[in-house]
Amino acid sequence: MDQTHHSLKTLAFALAAVVLLNGCPAPAQRPPPLGSGSSIPGAPSTGSSPSIPSPSAAPRPPPPRENRLSPATRSLVVQAQALLAHGDFDAASSTLDRALRIEPTNPLLWIELGRVRLAESDPHQAEGCGRKALALASGDVGAQRQAGRLLADALRAQRRNQEAHEVESQPFMSPP
Repeated sequence: MDQTHHSLKTLAFALAAVVLLNGCPAPAQRPPPLGSGSSIPGAPSTGSSPSIPSPSAAPRPPPPRENRLSPATRSLVVQAQALLAHGDFDAASSTLDRALRIEPTNPLLWIELGRVRLAESDPHQAEGCGRKALALASGDVGAQRQAGRLLADALRAQRRNQEAHEVESQPFMSPP
């Protein structure tokens, strides 16, 4: 009997220590059943019961995302496009590298860099930029379409026409 008493005291002590270390939770309050007429003290009366979604309702998909350039990166892209138009590939590439240091996960910047790589006749690098942009463009159909076009162009430049056709047949490549 003395052994049982000692075990119970040890258990009680351990339980008290756990409660002290974790804090004592407040007792759970159950909400009143719907339609019972009772209300939460201090809450305004609405005259109707709140709408509670059914658990079987499917969650809504997130709204489509649209990537945008910040003012700083937009300025750098405009500058890079002007440099590219004048044939200054190195300066255009450097300018886009600066933009990518600001927004490294923006697929629009990777698409621009891929276009510079295509203009430099470097389709392998352009392909890498297109694939990176496509991976980052999740949820943004417009950016996915642009990245897909870049990727298809880069694959065609490498004479990988079948792969280019497969990219162009992806659902995100068709107009809305």
